[in-house]
Amino acid sequence: MTAPVRIVFLGGLGEIGRNCFCLEVEGRLLVVDCGLMFPTEDMPGVDLVLPDLRWILDRADDLEAVILTHGHEDHIGGVAFLLKELYAPVPIYGTDLTLGLLANKLDEAGVSDRAELRVFADGDRVQVGPFDFETIAVTHSTPHAVGLAFRTPQGVIVHTGDFKLDQTPVDGRLTDLPRFGTLGAEGVRLLLSDSTNAEHREFTRSESLVGEWLADLFHRHEEKRIICACFASHLHRVQQICDAAVESGRRIAFLGRSMQSNTRLAREKGLLDVAADDIVDISEIAKLDPRDVCVLCTGAQGEPLAALSLMASGEHKWVTVGEQDAVIISATAIPGNEMNVHRAIDGLIRAGAEVVHAGVADVHVSGHAGAPELELMLALVRPEFFVPVHGEYRHLVVHSRLATRLGIPDDSILVAEDGDVLEIGDDGVDFADTEAPAGYVYVDGAGVGDVTGGVLRERRRLADDGTLVCVVCVDSRTGEVVSGPEIMSKGFLRAEEEEKFIEEAIEHVIASIDAAAEEDALDLTTLNRHVRQALSRFARKRTERRPIVFPLVVEV
Repeated sequence: MTAPVRIVFLGGLGEIGRNCFCLEVEGRLLVVDCGLMFPTEDMPGVDLVLPDLRWILDRADDLEAVILTHGHEDHIGGVAFLLKELYAPVPIYGTDLTLGLLANKLDEAGVSDRAELRVFADGDRVQVGPFDFETIAVTHSTPHAVGLAFRTPQGVIVHTGDFKLDQTPVDGRLTDLPRFGTLGAEGVRLLLSDSTNAEHREFTRSESLVGEWLADLFHRHEEKRIICACFASHLHRVQQICDAAVESGRRIAFLGRSMQSNTRLAREKGLLDVAADDIVDISEIAKLDPRDVCVLCTGAQGEPLAALSLMASGEHKWVTVGEQDAVIISATAIPGNEMNVHRAIDGLIRAGAEVVHAGVADVHVSGHAGAPELELMLALVRPEFFVPVHGEYRHLVVHSRLATRLGIPDDSILVAEDGDVLEIGDDGVDFADTEAPAGYVYVDGAGVGDVTGGVLRERRRLADDGTLVCVVCVDSRTGEVVSGPEIMSKGFLRAEEEEKFIEEAIEHVIASIDAAAEEDALDLTTLNRHVRQALSRFARKRTERRPIVFPLVVEV
């Protein structure tokens, strides 16, 4: 009987982002990707969201290596946080570009000494501990993405990574369909495949089309300064924006820390073809005719501190947006970021700029395969078992139905979620009896994991209903109230309502304290509880709202 192989999903199933899973062979662990997710509107004060890495950290002695499929934040953004918690250096495998993008993040986090960066190329076969894996070229919206084929005691496991079947990619690097087909012919036990665009009924359009659309937009706005925003890691898009700018006689100013560092890295590695003479420092653009300038910046997701959002709010140091500007947002909003993007667009339009975005023009194509491409991958690989990965839950379900349509039996398709553990054994693939911790870990400033679900609920209540603070001073010897109650309101009432409410609330609290004192002596803890309950009940009765009440009983 052959020992089972396990896959533990820690993120990326049921959401966009936090992609991370572990492969376990012979008691050893291999982490595949470790990404982050951007906070949604209902996560006030949260900067980033990470996978729960406790399952890995509890078995740190068993960890062989980390493999990265590509350089997007939702696949590499959590690596530095993982390394901070490990006590020994870890081998990290990836393509030269992916590891270059990661190295910048590790330097910023001060954990470069905890990683052993090991470069692989397309088609490499790598052995690390009991793991034997092969890299397969796939086309995505960042260069040099790969799929993976693991040869395990329980057969071959193929993971597509994020991919699309672009037949005219900007860099000419195609998804290696022949290799996927060969693996399928040899026999694949389990396929894990990207589900992000499973609901899209057509082939995803080629990235090279964006270059044509951009060239037309640059021509149509030749009398204006052009500001383009896109993902800093989307270097194919960056290349096409630069091509359109140079062709129209403009010089390019890179703006935003990640945009500057990523373009510098890409130029060093020969992945971004822009002559030094075509680049101008952002501090110099005021000296040039606006018609001769293209600002290429971060902020396509409306991030509050990114360059585009600062322009939209009129707070950017170097760029003041006005009627002389055409702003092209060459991206679509990540789910949860829609309001931030809309807010940035409104601010730019209010400042007088013309804004071109995916809602009004062709300025973006996805990096993920649509349904016909997913069906083609399933048909080539012909897996015995199938698990859709990477996407919200509805994407996973739609992808599973595509597999059913192609003849994979329903009992060979498993729709997994974060925390699920799959066991691949002699008798097949099924869910294990155990689950791994897989909740959200919130990054708030320098704190990682300090913000819990309870803290977020309190923050939402503060945002929704405001606060009431009630100060009462009592005699330390007799326990009698000698001053107060004094009530202060924040974010709860309009100014014209506040005075009357506070007068009535004070009377209600005093009456409640007197009634409680007649029954028993009041210590500080009991008095605090009575003040909170009395003020909460009064506020709810008067306003049908539930502000957070902070009683402050002080002995004098």
